[in-house]
Amino acid sequence: MEDYTDEYDYLGKLDPDSTDSSSVQIANRIKAAILTGKFAPGETLPSNQKLQQRFGVARETVKSAFKILTDKEKLVVTQQGRLPRVRVKTHRSVELRPHVEALFKDDHVAIDFAGFSGETLKGVVSEPLDRIRLGELTPQDVKLRVMVSDMRMPMALPTPVDPSYDAEAVTSRMARITDRALESIVNDVHELEELGLINTGSVEVRMHGIAPVFKLFILNDSEVFFGFYPIVQHAVPINGDRVEIFDPMGKDASLFHFSSTGEESEQGSMFVDSARAWFDSVWVNVATPRSLG
Repeated sequence: MEDYTDEYDYLGKLDPDSTDSSSVQIANRIKAAILTGKFAPGETLPSNQKLQQRFGVARETVKSAFKILTDKEKLVVTQQGRLPRVRVKTHRSVELRPHVEALFKDDHVAIDFAGFSGETLKGVVSEPLDRIRLGELTPQDVKLRVMVSDMRMPMALPTPVDPSYDAEAVTSRMARITDRALESIVNDVHELEELGLINTGSVEVRMHGIAPVFKLFILNDSEVFFGFYPIVQHAVPINGDRVEIFDPMGKDASLFHFSSTGEESEQGSMFVDSARAWFDSVWVNVATPRSLG
């Protein structure tokens, strides 16, 4: 028991208070391990017996977990008489959240974000920040640099479909959404520092006049997630009306992952270095500081 417990310790234990079933929890843990590279494409996964003993569950529970991973998530391939293995090509965009959660297990957390409103950033850091508050994660330092489009300036996007409609009303709406998302992040990080749950916490925000067309995450200067915003037409509420706009949609962006470590480190390092150089050049030369929180 000792051998496989140590080997797969990163899978954690089941949460008895979770509203998810044991099979869903197991599937989620294996999924996170796949997406963060602990199980490589084509690699075999722990046997049913090892997972039964690891999590203290019945064989049918493990089988149900693998059914989720094969039928729903399309991440795992199972064959009669063979151990399950990670699908070689998943045809899925990389999920950011497991990598951010893994980052917050380090002593030092540094995230550079460039994009539209910062809502995606808020979505992925909210849970790790809550877990610091609960004492489940204990990084020493959290440093965020956030660079977004300044919606107080004239912008090509988002824009009303009807050119006669007041474009400033559209960008003003996005300015309010941006401020709310970023103020929440700033306040959460500063609260953790004031409570002594982290040694230092800083969130620097800068804005620029470049229309949003992509989003970029740089994690601890070693990993990059990059994705283009698809432009969609939809209706949003503005001043009591439903207004059709062309809008960059962050939630629909597929993210591509580049890392300076691992099997493809040479190509990954080139992209990470290029992304960091671009971010710093805009941060220093174009973007202007914005005080929030």
